[in-house]
Amino acid sequence: MDLMTGVEIENQTSVQKFILLGFPGTWYFRISLAVVFSIMYFLTIIGNMSVIILVWTHPWLHTPMYFFLCNLSFLEIWYTTACAPKAIGVIFGKSQTISFTGCILQLYFILSLGSTECLILAVMAYDRYLAICHPLRYSSLMNSTFSAQLALICWLGGFLAISVLASLISRLSFCGPNIINHFFCDIDSWIVLSCTDTSLIELATFIISINVLLGSCAITLVSYIYIISTICRIPSAQGRQKAFSTCSAHLTVVTIWYSSSIFLYVKPSAQNSLDLNKIVNIFNTIVTPLLNPFIYTLRNKEVKRVLEKAISGM
Repeated sequence: MDLMTGVEIENQTSVQKFILLGFPGTWYFRISLAVVFSIMYFLTIIGNMSVIILVWTHPWLHTPMYFFLCNLSFLEIWYTTACAPKAIGVIFGKSQTISFTGCILQLYFILSLGSTECLILAVMAYDRYLAICHPLRYSSLMNSTFSAQLALICWLGGFLAISVLASLISRLSFCGPNIINHFFCDIDSWIVLSCTDTSLIELATFIISINVLLGSCAITLVSYIYIISTICRIPSAQGRQKAFSTCSAHLTVVTIWYSSSIFLYVKPSAQNSLDLNKIVNIFNTIVTPLLNPFIYTLRNKEVKRVLEKAISGM
């Protein structure tokens, strides 16, 4: 009886490596896509590093808003690094295989960093709410200690929330096909390939998504309702424009991020089109980390002014 059980377990866990399908197509299409991904990855690293260096080297930018922006830029560097280099190798056809452990680790870091980004964006919205709705008390309410505590909570909360999910996913058994229809290890692809019951994992994914994604989205939405209400009561047009300019960049990033993330993860079942998921995931893992530093630079007058001075002084 014990021997039969051992053989059964061995057969269920026989798949130790996976093959990432990437983006099938002609050689020219795949090479072109890999070149585009490589350029976008390079610009993402340069752009986000530039934001961190600009804030670090200019003391008048040492405020909670730019502290959170640095956290976001630092996160984006690692978020896209967890996905893009492997995706480029997969598209080139040189690195399509990934081990079971490697897949779990990639999935864990992508989901953890994504959850942390949701929390940081919510904290940034709360910071703008305090700055615009309570300007006289802002410096005492959002001091350096409190902003550091909020950032730490975001990082710990994002990684701890996904630890539970990663533990459940690591117990899945795979005894059939090992081809993942994606350019990285995605949770929906794992659920589709597993030969064991995945209802608990799908439920856990849904609950975590509701709490992290919709919870942070609700904080952001409520913050902006109060912000817009306060801006509308400012008597001068110049005052309204100045107030809105401090949060317009963040609002743009929030819209792009939450719209794609909610589509991907807030659903009771994983039976969405995997091809469609791949396209939407490009926005989350490749496009958004690239756009963030440029959006904050072009739409934020203070950062734009500092950047212009830095360029003119070169």
